[in-house]
Order: sequence, then structure tokens, then C-alpha cells
Amino acid sequence: MLKADLHVHSRYSPDSDNSLDDIIQRCLKIGINCLAVCDHGTTEGALKLQAIAPFKIIVAEEILTPHGEIMGMFLQETIPSLITPEEAIKRIREQEGLVCIPHPFDRFRSSAYQGINLEAIKEEIDIIEVHNARTLPFQNRKQALEYAERNNFMQSAGSDAHTISEIGVSFIEMPDFNGKEDFLITLEQGKITRRSSNPLVHFFSIKNKIMKRFK
Repeated sequence: MLKADLHVHSRYSPDSDNSLDDIIQRCLKIGINCLAVCDHGTTEGALKLQAIAPFKIIVAEEILTPHGEIMGMFLQETIPSLITPEEAIKRIREQEGLVCIPHPFDRFRSSAYQGINLEAIKEEIDIIEVHNARTLPFQNRKQALEYAERNNFMQSAGSDAHTISEIGVSFIEMPDFNGKEDFLITLEQGKITRRSSNPLVHFFSIKNKIMKRFK
């Protein structure tokens, strides 16, 4: 069985300082043996980690569109940000990737997909992230799950780790898989461990973004 954290960032994201070696050591320490590495606007870190990690790495990317972020999974190369949702989905499909919507309905993130915008691309969605450990309280945390169940979408979950200690806060126990199609089959059998990170982790992301900007 895999313990898969399907939303992790590396130092190739502007708001994370997770080195590839530190990610590997953290996963080995806590028993996480599958990661979806989905940096903002690049697959560079995920591709490099895939080449050196002693466990399964899904190359992914969070692509920022004018209406929110779309996660492409099982990618081979970077898709540029600030393109339309339709263009982002088209480019994910050209790489035979999967379309996942991370942290939908999150009222505290400007990058979250909401309401009518989500409905507009509903027919192209493969997976909805139904639990994100960084989702802040004081909002309906079940909304994404209810939406996924109502529309029969596959369900994913992850830590959204921007710091090393966040990796594995939330994960999915699921059978091993080989390739995209097999992943969808085993994901349906997965069991999500739902835990939340301390809200203070968001300040580390802000700090990293500021420090990198002035390097």
C-alpha cells in the first residue's frame, strides 16, 4: 500500500523553501512513499525529484488562470501560468495528464476555484481535492467533498506542504499503481487521513515569497 501525499511544494515554488533532499528525508522518516509535487508555475522541481527519489513521484503543477488554479498531474513539461482555464486544460490533455482542482471553494485563497467558474469547466475535471491540510477554519470544509460526491469525481487529498514539517499531515492510503489510468482506479479505493496544519504555516509562505523576491 502507498501512503500518498498528493499536494506538495518544493523550493521551485516562489513561496516554499523545501529542498529536494529534505523532502526525500522527511518522507523516508514518516513513511510517505508517494508524492504529487505540484509547484506553482513549473514542473522543474518535480521532474528533478522524480529522477532521484527512492519512491513514487507524480509530476504535477499548479497552473494559475484568471479564475483560479488548476492542477495538472502526470505531466512531462511545464505549462505557463496566466493562460485561460480552457487553454490550461487543453495543454494538460496534450500531455495526456489529469485535471485536478486543488482547494476549491476556499474563501481565504484568491487562487481557489469558486462557483460559476468551476461549473464552466466541470465537464473537463477528473479529480477534486476534497481535503487540503492548509484550508483555514471558519468555513465549510465539507463543500469540496459534497461537490465531488454530487458530480461523481475522483477525490484526492494532500498537505499542500510549503514547509518540510507539513509533508504527510494529510495523505491517502491507496494501492500501488502504474500510470495514469491505474492511478484513477486505485485512487477510488483510497482512504483519506484528514488532518489540518497549524494556520501559522501560511506566514512561512509569505516570508519565503518576500525573501526570494529580494534575492
